[in-house]
Amino acid sequence: MNKLIYLVGIVLFVACNTQSKKTSLVPGDLPDAPIAAKKDSVLKMHGHSRVDPYFWMRLTDEQKNAESPDLQTQSVLDYLNAENAYTKAVMKNTEALQEKLFDEIVGRIKKDDESVPYYSNGYWYYSKFEDGKEYRIHCRKKGTMEAPEEVFFNENERAKGQAYYALGSLSVSQDNKLLAFAEDFVSRRIYTIRFKNLETGEILSDELSNAQAGGAWANDNQTYFYTTKNKVSLLSEKIWRHKLGNAVEQDVMVYHETDPSFYIGVGKTKSDKYIVIGESSTLVSDYHILDANTPEGEFKSFTPRTDNHEYSIEHFQDKWFILTNSEATNFRLMETSVDATEMSNWKELIPHREDVLLDGMEVFKEHLVVSERKDALTHLRIINQSTSEEHYIDFGEEVYVAYISTNPEFDTNLLRFGYSSMTTPVSTIDYNMDTKEKDVKKVQEVVGGHNPDEYVTERLWATARDGARVPMSVVYKKGVQKDGNAPLLLYAYGSYGATMDPWFSSTRLSLLDRGFIYVVAHIRGSQAMGRQWYDDGKMLNKINTFNDYIDCSKYLIEKKYSSPEHLYAMGGSAGGLLMGAVANMAPELYNGMIAAVPFVDVVSTMLDETIPLTTNEFDEWGNPKNKEYYDYMLSYSPYDNVEAKAYPNMLITTGLFDSQVQYWEPAKWCAKLRDKKTGDNILLMHTNMEAGHGGASGRFKRYRETALDYAFMMMLEGIDE
Repeated sequence: MNKLIYLVGIVLFVACNTQSKKTSLVPGDLPDAPIAAKKDSVLKMHGHSRVDPYFWMRLTDEQKNAESPDLQTQSVLDYLNAENAYTKAVMKNTEALQEKLFDEIVGRIKKDDESVPYYSNGYWYYSKFEDGKEYRIHCRKKGTMEAPEEVFFNENERAKGQAYYALGSLSVSQDNKLLAFAEDFVSRRIYTIRFKNLETGEILSDELSNAQAGGAWANDNQTYFYTTKNKVSLLSEKIWRHKLGNAVEQDVMVYHETDPSFYIGVGKTKSDKYIVIGESSTLVSDYHILDANTPEGEFKSFTPRTDNHEYSIEHFQDKWFILTNSEATNFRLMETSVDATEMSNWKELIPHREDVLLDGMEVFKEHLVVSERKDALTHLRIINQSTSEEHYIDFGEEVYVAYISTNPEFDTNLLRFGYSSMTTPVSTIDYNMDTKEKDVKKVQEVVGGHNPDEYVTERLWATARDGARVPMSVVYKKGVQKDGNAPLLLYAYGSYGATMDPWFSSTRLSLLDRGFIYVVAHIRGSQAMGRQWYDDGKMLNKINTFNDYIDCSKYLIEKKYSSPEHLYAMGGSAGGLLMGAVANMAPELYNGMIAAVPFVDVVSTMLDETIPLTTNEFDEWGNPKNKEYYDYMLSYSPYDNVEAKAYPNMLITTGLFDSQVQYWEPAKWCAKLRDKKTGDNILLMHTNMEAGHGGASGRFKRYRETALDYAFMMMLEGIDE
């Protein structure tokens, strides 16, 4: 590969309008980059052949976990380690900067922090961090916060000696005496559920392996319902009934999902009256319910499963509330009697609106709270169930996010909600739904101080090439000049209807305080502008997602928020697909790009039903066994469209044990980019050899990876402190 000779002479303005210190951190003489071996595999479908020279990089779980690696495994590990070594060598001049960034980021986090307690079934529950420890400590107090503290689960003790640890869920039995907890020690999201006697502290001998996090206690305090996974695809597949003390072999399967396009899970209603099995694909929801007092009874269907029907349910006294998209693209609110749950009996409470998405609800004895989304902002609507009077909570900012928080109690007039903006730290607030009074229980503390008045947040609207107006949330420090010279990081996701709301981030301050502008593009594929916004960014409309991002980039350049010399792109997972597509379509717009755990080998992955997630996502991407979808996917699949061109400087990150996007996708992509790309821009890949999709576990270790991302951009900007 060509060596890089990179000269930096950029003037960057920071908040005080003084010039920051700059030197080029890019090595003048790069070491030789790893070159992956080519072993052509010919992949055929619909009479079309694709040649994949790096198909050999795919390993099974058994190969990765083998004590004595075979030749193929060793070759793959050698390649990944060589890329890691190359990244370390190229980034060597930034090591002091990375350490400084890491210290800054973790230095803003309160080390001995504690959550706001919530009341549930006779106890106040909260969690806390202690200085010097990576994991949470879970506590409760009986009846009053003045009661003695009971530490009922300490993640730090469970994580001792483990390279990776994740607690998936905690669930206390109705009599408050037993705890079910789910743990993952590998980062493949395959959990083992264990049980603890909260009176004696004893860990019981019952172990439920190959499980999904979460589950539900029946009201007999002895029966626990849980979900197991298919051992190959890792899809949730079966629901079981376990009786404490019985051997796992005696567990009874109460539900088996035979359609591999569905995820399933089991939980309990807020009222504690029902156990609910939920099944969902991209376009279909389905539920089966059981009285929690009769755990050995038969689950019954809530309403027959039908195509293209998504809905959610919540029990209230003698009825159910239902959010449904039946005859309602943006959903409407319905109700029905507990004795007549089929759809033909549902009655409308809140009709469908073209400009408002109903996306959540919380039920109380006297009130109903509905979460709505309009013009890329969230709104909380309070309805008095007795009088039908209603109002919206006033938030008073132009760009913000508000959300329903933890509300386990049914008989209360207090709604707990969270609030944040790109300049305002996250606040936990109790809201009196009768008097409209707000009681701020906690504001996220930024150690060292944070003054929101030193920063500016804006809402911008870019016009996409087809006329759609795409919102963007912007934050920067006062004093940054909009003359095209400011470094700007443009983040987006754009899939699954997931909306990236304008949250505050203390981590992000390390960019803002160095003169970066940070922008979130609310592109199609999310639900920022309603359900149609999602539909217009998936399946055979997926190109809109990429075009929106590119058109937002062009708008920011046109308005001189930045320029191609200082514009940086970032996305992860499906957002990594976005990065790959944009890199192929408009590489000239960006100086650098960060693709985290990127889903880039779209066609091959969606053709392989043994890979986790594939079958569940045919309604998101399409099924390439259908030629129309095959051709469309092939037109944008990042890996398949790599060609000889000058790509931006790029940093690709992945995890060896990723179960969501297998490591071989970014590894193959990196190898092909390195083989094809022209010019002298940097291409780096970092693989976390001990983690999966979410990166390193623990409270602070994950920020090593954030420091690497930030240092990569700062290296390109010549910022060395």
